[in-house]
Amino acid sequence: MSGKVGVGIIGAGVISSQYLTNLTTFADVKVLFIADLDTERARERAEEFGIPGHGTVEQLLATAEVEIVVNLTVPSAHVAVGETIISAGKHVWSEKPLALDRSGGQALLEAAESAGVRVACAPDTMLGASFQTALRTVRAGRIGDVLNGLVLLQSPGPESWHPSPEFLFDVGGGPLLDIGPYYLTALVHLLGPVTRVSATSSIARPTRVIGSGPKAGTSFPVNVPTHHGALIEFAGGAAVQAVFSFESAIRRTLLELTGTAGSMAVPDPNGFDKPTEVWELDAQEPAVIDAVGSTATRGVGVVELARAIRAGEPERASGELAYHVLDVMISIAEAAESGEAVQIASTATVPPLLPEDWDPAAATL
Repeated sequence: MSGKVGVGIIGAGVISSQYLTNLTTFADVKVLFIADLDTERARERAEEFGIPGHGTVEQLLATAEVEIVVNLTVPSAHVAVGETIISAGKHVWSEKPLALDRSGGQALLEAAESAGVRVACAPDTMLGASFQTALRTVRAGRIGDVLNGLVLLQSPGPESWHPSPEFLFDVGGGPLLDIGPYYLTALVHLLGPVTRVSATSSIARPTRVIGSGPKAGTSFPVNVPTHHGALIEFAGGAAVQAVFSFESAIRRTLLELTGTAGSMAVPDPNGFDKPTEVWELDAQEPAVIDAVGSTATRGVGVVELARAIRAGEPERASGELAYHVLDVMISIAEAAESGEAVQIASTATVPPLLPEDWDPAAATL
């Protein structure tokens, strides 16, 4: 096929508006259909963004012009919905995480390979200006050979502001599987595949209370650890200490790397447009490197996938990379539970840099 790539979306929840704000303006894709279990919600989203089709998943998958389906369902449904999309002969863009366990992730990738379609997966923040600038800085050798790093993701948790936060404290959630993919995907881009992890975990409060929206004041159980501390070792020899926590009253988001020639602060990997800061060994102040590249937000990975399909090239936010990140996250949880280090069986190919002038809004197809 040639020309614009037809896109369908499954899931008309909160995050769909972020995707649709961009996807409906990008020239290389055309959003043709949005589906949801709540078909009225799908209709409302379709009218809001001028999407011609709305209704059920079955109706979406029967739309021949749809080539890529964006899976915005809850994490527990990612594999089942992804397999349904693949069985219809369509490519998958999945929200993170790819799956909740290794077997589900492997099954999804094997099904796609058998069907001759692709599975790609969020986060696509790695394609944004802030991270691509940081990645270029590391690969240019500004801090020398990277030896170690520090990741801090600390907050009290999202229940105070999210109107339906229960799934974020259930299987497939918690700070590790909800926010971990941003940091771990960034680290694999920066340092290569992970080889071994050690970890600890805890649950500070077994129940939480919803703080906003129609369910405010409602208590719900916490079913997964809300804090993980991990030591992550990489094939290239670097090691990173990481904290993923919904238990801290102190809020921090931090990704720092230290090499043989200096240190750097990598912008928040859940963002698109912040600068990189580099400290040389004798410097009193950091050198600030402004972000260069696309500052468009969620949905740019769908465009990159669409262009890769047309060009017959590998996509950067690949299912292989998402599976490796999933394997690392599960291994961190296993290491915390067992008290022993876990060797990582999977690996991934580190994607190439994007050109500095890469523009997801441009008409290229």
